[in-house]
Amino acid sequence: MAAKSYKAQKGRSSLLVNLILIVICVIWLVPILGILITSFRPSTDIFQSGWWTVFPHKQYVQSGEIILPADVDVSGPITIDGVTHTFEEWRQGVTMPDGRYLEWFGNRRTRKLTVSAKEWVGFATGFNLKNYEDVLTGKTITYIDGNGQTITRKGNDLSRAFLNSLAVAIPATIIPILIAAFAAFGFAWLNFPGRNIIFSVVVALLVVPLQIALIPILQDYVKLGLNGTFLGIWLAHTGFGLPLATYLLFNYISTLPRELLESAYIDGASNFTIFVRMILPLSVPALASFAIFQFLWVWNDYLVALVFLGGGENQVVTYAVASLVGEKGQDWHLMTAAAFVSMVLPLAVFLGLQKYFVRGMLAGSVKG
Repeated sequence: MAAKSYKAQKGRSSLLVNLILIVICVIWLVPILGILITSFRPSTDIFQSGWWTVFPHKQYVQSGEIILPADVDVSGPITIDGVTHTFEEWRQGVTMPDGRYLEWFGNRRTRKLTVSAKEWVGFATGFNLKNYEDVLTGKTITYIDGNGQTITRKGNDLSRAFLNSLAVAIPATIIPILIAAFAAFGFAWLNFPGRNIIFSVVVALLVVPLQIALIPILQDYVKLGLNGTFLGIWLAHTGFGLPLATYLLFNYISTLPRELLESAYIDGASNFTIFVRMILPLSVPALASFAIFQFLWVWNDYLVALVFLGGGENQVVTYAVASLVGEKGQDWHLMTAAAFVSMVLPLAVFLGLQKYFVRGMLAGSVKG
């Protein structure tokens, strides 16, 4: 009986956990789905209805119109088919007893009301790639806004910013991992004076906010001519990422079998040979997990890129999207395409290699 009760309790707990995870996943996926759908919709549809209207639903569809006779006084209460309301109320829209929806069109002089009825509408059509073309090519764009006005503006060349982000993220991921792997191997397996003190300093750097280092580093970059260059931001991301990378890789490398390394020393292998031939192959899970962690952080970074790289030809995706908000905040239909372009690569990396990402989150907390 006790065993059955335990299994039943465990089953209920597992069901509860799964339900909570499903709810979290749905909450996380709904806005992403909304961005994706909106990015393919024409601007006129975006300004008139929400993205969820692309699915089958009931909505009011205009089926006719009513023109009031010239002898009807539109300044006072207006009676239509036995229903009386003021002009302001008719303008807001009135649902008739038979289910029709009447709404005044324009001002009083039009003397016209549109008649609509609720009907089922199927899946929306008319999806296109115009929003992506407008934000990626940098050509002149033309669209109709929510007020029916035709707007013409210069598009943003987001494709160049995407390539700049790749040029920043890839080296800024590889460089600190290689340096941290060498450092972690030294701290874990080599004896040298001051090892414990230096490692304590490295760990202590984890609690130092990077914001306090931005201005001093920027002043040095200006003197050295590194501000606004890819080399400068590579070095900045390397310095900010090294403490965590060294700590995580140290915890992983220090757990490798000591007998394996001692056998290699006895066979005459040098420290460099052991590192290249043994440590690196055995540390691939830890290296891959932190590479994903570092890549996602660098790709989504805005502050460091803003300070050390700025705008212009070298601007990254985060800066370009932020500039798009400032320049065309009212053109939010373009923001959906720009947002999805900026998130599609890190989203693919996370979903494709999430098991390594989880290992990276736990590598520094589990030992032995």
